[in-house]
Amino acid sequence: MKKNALKPYAGFIALTLISGSAAGLLVRNSFETYTQLQKPPASPPGIVFPIVWTLLYLLMGIGAAMVWRSSPGTPQRSGAILVFALQLAVNLLWPFLFFGLQAYFFSFLWLLLLLALAITMTVFFAQLSPTAAWLQVPYLLWLAFAAYLNAGVWLLNR
Repeated sequence: MKKNALKPYAGFIALTLISGSAAGLLVRNSFETYTQLQKPPASPPGIVFPIVWTLLYLLMGIGAAMVWRSSPGTPQRSGAILVFALQLAVNLLWPFLFFGLQAYFFSFLWLLLLLALAITMTVFFAQLSPTAAWLQVPYLLWLAFAAYLNAGVWLLNR
């Protein structure tokens, strides 16, 4: 792969990792409250979250770069990248709602919106790069699991 071909990968991976890290850093002081909450069965230990999210952001960035390289200048590529950016923005607001504001019900609804956008993104990715779409499957599964955890926290801590 040529040096210029790697630039989109570096850019999209950096975008996702920096965005996710920034959101995590801004709400890091709220994690103590989370440890005090009742959680639903199958809630993983806290150390699992940054590891999983790092991997998911990597896969998301790789998928976006694959789409970016697949069809330069086409409306399909523009649409796929727009949905990618929109779902990333919605993703990055969720920690503020859940940890920062402790708005557990609203953050659950927000997570359902995020899941719908991530599914839409995956469908758009599939039209341009089936591999990029398959890379999003772990993200979709994690979002579904996160919705279960979020709903559980809301129901158990009302």
